[in-house]
Amino acid sequence: MKLKRTMKRQTSMAFETLFTVVSERCRGAVRATRSVLAYSADPVDPELKRPLLAESTSGLKKRPRPSLTGGQMGTTGESLEPPLPDVVVRMGPAGRLSHSLPVAKETFISISCQIIIPFFIAGVGMVGAGIYLDKCQKWKVFQEVPEIIVLVPALLGLKGNLEMTLASRLSTEANLGNMDDNKEQWSMITANLILVQCQATVVGLLSSVVAVLMVAGLRQDFNLHHTLLLCACSTLTASIASFILGLVTAAVIVLSKKLNVNPDNIATPIAGSLGDITSLALLSIIADLFHRTSVDKPLLPVVVIVIYIAVMPFWYWISKNNKYTKAVLYNGWTPVVSAMLISTFGGMILDVMVDAHKGVAVFQPVINGVGGNLVSIQASRLSTALHQQAELGSLPDHLPVTITPWQAFFSDRAHALTARVLMFLMVPGHIIFSYLINYIQFEDQSLTFTFLATYLLAAAVQVAVLLYIAYILTHSFWTHKINPDNSTIPYLTAIGDLLGIILLGLTFEFLTFIGQPMIN
Repeated sequence: MKLKRTMKRQTSMAFETLFTVVSERCRGAVRATRSVLAYSADPVDPELKRPLLAESTSGLKKRPRPSLTGGQMGTTGESLEPPLPDVVVRMGPAGRLSHSLPVAKETFISISCQIIIPFFIAGVGMVGAGIYLDKCQKWKVFQEVPEIIVLVPALLGLKGNLEMTLASRLSTEANLGNMDDNKEQWSMITANLILVQCQATVVGLLSSVVAVLMVAGLRQDFNLHHTLLLCACSTLTASIASFILGLVTAAVIVLSKKLNVNPDNIATPIAGSLGDITSLALLSIIADLFHRTSVDKPLLPVVVIVIYIAVMPFWYWISKNNKYTKAVLYNGWTPVVSAMLISTFGGMILDVMVDAHKGVAVFQPVINGVGGNLVSIQASRLSTALHQQAELGSLPDHLPVTITPWQAFFSDRAHALTARVLMFLMVPGHIIFSYLINYIQFEDQSLTFTFLATYLLAAAVQVAVLLYIAYILTHSFWTHKINPDNSTIPYLTAIGDLLGIILLGLTFEFLTFIGQPMIN
C-alpha cells in the first residue's frame, strides 16, 4: 500500500509538472501571437490585421539541447525553434504598415534580362521622337513661334517629373505589398492619376511662361499671341500626355506584379518609351491647330487656359483627401518645379544648338531619353530598397550618404551591380539607336567613326555622372526624411537633360573644330 501511495504521488507530481510546462508554453505562444497581431494592426483601419507567421511548421530549425529547467525537449532530445517570419513589415509612405515578401537576390544576368527588352523598346520610341522633332522643327508654327523649341525639353522632361515619379511611387507600393488589395489598388491609382493632372497643369503653365520670358529677355521681343498660344499648347499637351502615360504606367506595374517581375526594372523605361513621342506629337499637332485657327478663333487658347484653371480646385480637393497623395500634393512641388526650370534652361541651349548644327535635333531625345531612363531605374530600385530595409530618416547597415565613384560602380553592394548592368546596356543601346537613326534619316549615308566614338563618350560620361548622383541624392533625401520616390527622379532627369544637351553640343563643336562631318 505504501508503495502504491508513493507511485501515485510521483505520477501526480509528474503530470502536474508536465501540465505546468505545457501551460507556460501555451501562455507564451498566446502572448507572442497577440503581440504580433497588435504590431500588424493598421492604425488607420483596425480591421486590417494580418498574422505575420507562416502557418506551417516546415523548415523548423533545430538548436542545441537545453536543460530540463530551461525548456521543453523534442522527441529526439532537441527543441524546435520557429523560423523567422516570411513577411517583412515596414511603415508605408501613407503611415500604414506594409507587408512585402523578401526580395529575391538578383544577379547581373537576371537584372539585365528584365531591363533589356523595355530599354530597347524605349529606345525605339526615342529614335522616333528624334526623327519627328527634326521634321516638325521645319513646320511653319515652329518657325514663326520660336518659343516652342525652348519648350521641348521641359515637356519631354515631364516623363521624368511626373510619369517616372509616378512609376517609382507605384513600384515601391507594389513591392511593399500595398497594391495586393484590389480596392486599395484602384484608390491609389485613381488618386495618383488625378494628382498627376494637377501637377501637369501647373508645370505646363509655368514652363510656357518661363520659356516666353527667357526668349523675350534674350531676343528683346514680347508677343502676347505667342504667349497665349504657348500656354494653351503646353497645358493641354502636359495634361493629355500625363493621362495617357499614367494609365500605361499603372497597367504595366499591375501586370508586372502578376507576372512576378520587379516593376522597378520595367515601369520607368516603358513610361519613357511613350513619353517623348507622345509629348512631341501632341505639342506639334496642338500648336499647329492653334496657329492655323488664330485668325478665325483667336480666343481658343484663352478658353483652354480658363477651363484648366477652373478644374484645378477639383483635382486639388481629391488629391488632398486621399491618403496616398496628400503628402505628395504638399511636398512634391519643389522637385517638379526645380526640374522644369533646369529643363527650360536646357531648352535655351537646344535652341542655339539646333540653329548651329544639323543633327542635334535628331540625337537630343535619344541621348537625354537613354540617360533619363537608365538613371530612373537605378533611382527607383534604390528607393524601393530603402523602403524595404529601413524607416524614413535612417539608413540600413550603416550605409554612407556619400561614396566614392569606385564604390558606386565596383563595390559588392546591389546598387553597384545595377550600375554596372546599366552602363553595360548603355553602349550597345546607343550604337543600335544611332545606326537606326542613320538608316531611317540619312538613308545611303553613314555615320563617321569619329562622330560615333565621340558621341558614345559623351553618353557614357552623362550616364556615369547621373548614376553617381542618383546614389547620393536618393540617400541624402532619405536621411532628411524626404521620400525619394517623389523627389529624386525629377532632379535626375532634369540634370540629365541639361547635361545631355551640353555634351551633345560639345560633340558637334568638337567635330566642327577638327573638321570632321557627322556623316560620310
